[in-house]
Amino acid sequence: MLQNLTIENIAVIKKATLEFPSGFVVLTGETGAGKSILIDAINAVLGERTSRELIRTGADSARVTAVFSDAGAAAAQLLEELDVAAEEDGSLLLHRSITAAGKNQCRVNGAPVTVSALRRLGQALINIHGQHDTQALLAPEQHIRFIDAMAENDALRGEYRASYTRLRQIQREQDALRLNETEKALRLDMLRHQIAELEEAGVQPGERQALLAKQSLCRHAEKILQALYEATTALAGEGEAPSAAELAHRGAAALEQAGAFYPAAQALGERVRSAAYELEEGALELRGLLEGVEFDPAEAEETERRLDVYFRLSRKYGETEEEMLAFLGRAQAEENSVTQSGERIAALEEEITVQRSATIALAKQLTRSRRTAAEQFSQRVCEELAALDMPNVKFAATHEKIPLTAEGGDSMAFLLSANAGEELRPLARIASGGELSRVMLAIKNVLAEKDAIPTLIFDEVDAGVSGRAAQKIARKLRQVSRGRQVICVTHLAQIAALADCHLCISKSTSGDETFTEVTPLDHEGRKRELARIMGGEEITKTQLQAAEEMLRLAASQAAVPQSP
Repeated sequence: MLQNLTIENIAVIKKATLEFPSGFVVLTGETGAGKSILIDAINAVLGERTSRELIRTGADSARVTAVFSDAGAAAAQLLEELDVAAEEDGSLLLHRSITAAGKNQCRVNGAPVTVSALRRLGQALINIHGQHDTQALLAPEQHIRFIDAMAENDALRGEYRASYTRLRQIQREQDALRLNETEKALRLDMLRHQIAELEEAGVQPGERQALLAKQSLCRHAEKILQALYEATTALAGEGEAPSAAELAHRGAAALEQAGAFYPAAQALGERVRSAAYELEEGALELRGLLEGVEFDPAEAEETERRLDVYFRLSRKYGETEEEMLAFLGRAQAEENSVTQSGERIAALEEEITVQRSATIALAKQLTRSRRTAAEQFSQRVCEELAALDMPNVKFAATHEKIPLTAEGGDSMAFLLSANAGEELRPLARIASGGELSRVMLAIKNVLAEKDAIPTLIFDEVDAGVSGRAAQKIARKLRQVSRGRQVICVTHLAQIAALADCHLCISKSTSGDETFTEVTPLDHEGRKRELARIMGGEEITKTQLQAAEEMLRLAASQAAVPQSP
């Protein structure tokens, strides 16, 4: 269960630390005080999608940390998969920080994890029911997922989807091969032209770079020869003129003579002698360079022609030789595929027959499982709705067979009759807001029996209800909390009065900044908050007396087990 939540720089919450006990916890406060922000923060630390807009104005980053105890077997298994060490006391620490630059940092028990890994772990720790869940009741295409949850079909659905995906892949491959004869002939002509052009060119990796170097040499051969000749004249001398090396040797000899009387000249002489040897070697290498420079007009013409071939090919098949050869390989493979398409189509037809049979068999398993689960689901939801002040309700999950889709061969839809004598009709057409809230709560309670998630959060599950129905919802929430932790954001005094722990969310302004605070309420604080919820801006003595009476009745009901 969720023990502790620390929030920093989330929207109007600068810093808040909340302690959550076990049992039934309610959160109340004025509209706009920050209750939805608190849910956003919990969603963030559970790895759900979030935004930089959540960061408090003026802050560089936001952080949320949550501590859980008794996380359950599913969470422990995920820790092993993620290779995250478990704490000795069995607690679990989740942390997520979000920067203004959009970067996320997620940690579990101090170890870094990805956002997706954090989300997987969060789904095993908390189930949050919000307004989007109620909206799912208005979309019949979503109903089948509730039935699958009841049937615990995760493994079977995964097996079916893998089989269905494979079937569609084979069918698409077959469809691609079934080109008409004209399209096939045109495609083959194009492929054969491309293959012939590339094969005739004899593309070789690295050849174009070598050709460019040779082109540069051919184009500048005259300048190169002139420069080398000038260098030769300078180093080796011309006619009777001494070479640079000879002159350097003479200078070195003179310095060595002076060195006998002037030591500084001796060191310089050694350096000049070394330079003279370098000049001799340079002159020898220069003669070799001169002999190696040759200009063949025919070779230059062939180089230009070959580069032109590469230029034309690069405009069609890729910038580099490697890209051209890769294109050739693909074209050859496609040519082979098209020419052999008849054989391949026949082979694929056999594969499709086998794969379709396997997929249909799995779809039938899903159908049987869903039909059985739908009956149990309908019965259990009716029982829950009766306990939520809808005694004459009829609820049914109907089944219709449809062509295979990624979800199977079934369509499920929820029908409702809220009053005696009325026929069952689609839920989205007849249910009021209050009825939808109770149907969703009933469904959540039924499905909660199928999982071991330790914490349930209900965000304004009381929308559209009041009076007796609100009292029934409150009792149901407290009943559910006896088996797990239940946290509820509410606007109803009937629900808040039955809580084991009451947290009040308030907003204040200091200077140019707005702050949200969360305060645990004692008995007197709860009484005033209940009076505020029932009344208005001014709290009267009568309202306080009514709140006191609600708390007294709640305490007496808690002492006696309540029947559904």
